Amino acid sequence: MNAITSLIIRTTVAVVTLPAGLVGLRAADDSDAEIKALREQIRLLDQRLHQLEQKQQLKEQEAAAAAKTAPKIAISDKGFTFASGDGANSLRIGGLVQLDSRLFFGDGGGVYNNSFVLRRARLISEGTLGRIYSFQIIPELGGSTVSILDANVTVAPTSAMQFKLGRFKAPVGLELLQSDSATFFVERSLVTNLVPNRDLGVQVGGSFADNAFTYAVGLFNGVADATSTSNVDFDNDKDVVARVFAQPFKNDKDSPWQGLGLGVAASLGREKGPAAVTAGYKTDGQQTFFKYNSTVVADGRIWRVSPQAYYYSGPFGALGEYVVSTVNARPSATGVKTALQNKAWQLVAGFVLTGEDASFTSVTPRQPFSWNDGTWGAWQIVARYANLKLDDNIFPLFASPATNAGEATAAGIGLNWYLSRTVRTSLDYFQTRFNNPVPVSATQILRQDEQALITRFQLSF
Repeated sequence: MNAITSLIIRTTVAVVTLPAGLVGLRAADDSDAEIKALREQIRLLDQRLHQLEQKQQLKEQEAAAAAKTAPKIAISDKGFTFASGDGANSLRIGGLVQLDSRLFFGDGGGVYNNSFVLRRARLISEGTLGRIYSFQIIPELGGSTVSILDANVTVAPTSAMQFKLGRFKAPVGLELLQSDSATFFVERSLVTNLVPNRDLGVQVGGSFADNAFTYAVGLFNGVADATSTSNVDFDNDKDVVARVFAQPFKNDKDSPWQGLGLGVAASLGREKGPAAVTAGYKTDGQQTFFKYNSTVVADGRIWRVSPQAYYYSGPFGALGEYVVSTVNARPSATGVKTALQNKAWQLVAGFVLTGEDASFTSVTPRQPFSWNDGTWGAWQIVARYANLKLDDNIFPLFASPATNAGEATAAGIGLNWYLSRTVRTSLDYFQTRFNNPVPVSATQILRQDEQALITRFQLSF
């Protein structure tokens, strides 16, 4: 029992017994002295009670003020977060691990390697300083070498104007801009072969109309198709990259088109040398089906354009994009310069069988998997069709028609199981058909369709 409670009880007792005391006093000739003494005692008790109440309020105010400034630590399925009491400064530690199994069929006697692959292993560090300054550092630990995947700083004075500097994804491909943990399939489509990956540069972007309209414009060193920067620029020229994306019905909750997004992205620059030529285009099974001759060099203007869209409504989601990539190249340092134009497109869709909402940022199960509770998470079926067509002028000067495909068409179906917000397993089947410039390719993997079954276990937080 604290002091305030004790005083309240004593005051109540005094007030209740006062009439009885007064009767007794009247019976004893109404002693004025004793009445005054009781009144004084009540006044003093009331004063003491008021003082204790003030002290208690002061302690509560001090505790509330301390709570606002005290550091906060949160551990959840979104990672480990450390933040200042006012929220102005924070650090989040997350991670991504993807373990794949690749199994190939109909390969004519072991052309492909059936294997387990540590596809990605990343430790994600990102945070905010002073509310408007943020950073991101992501090393890639998977593969044979350790590398820095993303390292950038953002200065965001307003939501409509945010400056980003460092290494990050060039804003061109729609599927490429989707998180590695949130794509419909375990591997991105053939379209991603024709867009730049990560580059070094400076970008300004932002959003308007309550995030219904976003834009990004950047100046980058410039990289070849399906390539990330090596932290070294191979010439003095730079690439300008721009993207606009609109979700016109995003804030209309009653519209059936609320989940519609439409946009276009483009890049333009001049690049020179062999490093500006792609190292090769890959299938869903990550087999290289096209590669320029080693003597080919880029020399001149390179540009890309990509109209793109997605639509999400309840458990249904779909994404489509088209890319044209043009590079001016020479078959050798002294060869004739030729503009080579490659094109690709894809359409992918998915449906969540358990009824959860689909989104560009993945699926969150209503009830995570639990054997004891009899809950099974979320299940999603997906399908995709994609095509990549190379410029006919590539053969035979820029690439050998005997060892490279001139076109690839891929179809895929898959099943995703979201056990929780952080754990996902996938089972995907892909079949890729090649159109070769010559009837029988000298490259064995191009003599038949690629038929690949890829499974993945993913932990993302």
